[in-house]
Amino acid sequence: MPAYWISNYRAVHDAEKLAAYAALAGPVLAEHGGRFLARGLPERVYEAGLDQRVVVIEFDSVEAAVAAHDSTGYQEALAALDDGAERDLRIVPGV
Repeated sequence: MPAYWISNYRAVHDAEKLAAYAALAGPVLAEHGGRFLARGLPERVYEAGLDQRVVVIEFDSVEAAVAAHDSTGYQEALAALDDGAERDLRIVPGV
């Protein structure tokens, strides 16, 4: 069953740190089978929606998504991000 890595960016504090994170994280997530499905600001928000950057990545399973997050390469990307952004990250199983 697929799983979805959903990251909402509540705030970006340092664009350079975010760029360094993205340069490191993208290849690591792809190596773990991650496929970027959506990335950017919403075109519209409804109900209690927030106008913030969102990234959605599909993995083959929850286990694959967790392995990507916990990998050494991704942890290095997180270290590069440091305090450059405040995010809400969740891994959700598909249906």
